[in-house]
Amino acid sequence: MSVVIAFANQKGGVGKTTTTVSVAAGAAERGVRVLLVDADPQANSTSALGCRPDGGSLYEVLAGRRRGADAVVATASPLLSLLPASGDLAGAAVELVAQTSREHRLRLALEGVRADYDLILIDCPPSLGLLTVNALVAADQVIVPVQCEYLALEGLGQLARTIELVRANLNPGLELLGVVLTMFDARTKLGRQVQQEVRRHFDSTFETAIPRSVRLAEAPSHGQPIQIYDRRSPGALAYESLVDELLGRLRLPRGGGR
Repeated sequence: MSVVIAFANQKGGVGKTTTTVSVAAGAAERGVRVLLVDADPQANSTSALGCRPDGGSLYEVLAGRRRGADAVVATASPLLSLLPASGDLAGAAVELVAQTSREHRLRLALEGVRADYDLILIDCPPSLGLLTVNALVAADQVIVPVQCEYLALEGLGQLARTIELVRANLNPGLELLGVVLTMFDARTKLGRQVQQEVRRHFDSTFETAIPRSVRLAEAPSHGQPIQIYDRRSPGALAYESLVDELLGRLRLPRGGGR
């Protein structure tokens, strides 16, 4: 059975999608069978992998019109699959409000595909709404990308409280796997201070910090993860290190399996 990890932060622009896509691509390169679930109506993970939801998207799955396995599409990497998003997903939160077990829709949808993958990564929208709650209920672990700027720290307490509420009421097995520092610039005093503060409050913070990088920002416009777009760039090397650290925490070796 796969490990399901939600990448969540209600603040936008913190590198959440870039981190989800880069970790997914890096793990797949190491022989891990990965499914990336794009739960963001902006569909940035879907476009970053150069895919289109032609055969249906997560919206149809959450609405009960299609099985999760039928909406999964292939990517350029043989071991990386995608459950894509589309703009229609924005309406799912409204439609699900009146449904029974509305917080469990994504968990139920993934039950049919969990045995096919070693790792399922969910890219959450930049909010703490029903789609993010669905992701947290479906997940075993949470990773929180945090931009190394002062304002990025302000929402961490609210997100931590949301995780605690989900754990207490909907998913008692949910755990915070770690915090990932993104857009880090060691040359600035602010960057170093934010890093120190995050590490002081969250001992689970990953050792790898992702640097600010133009190449990371360019890669999605080409529909490629950074490992394909520019493997030797500092951003790509940092994500390679993060993937090694993550697989070590999960005790998930190269080649998949546990």
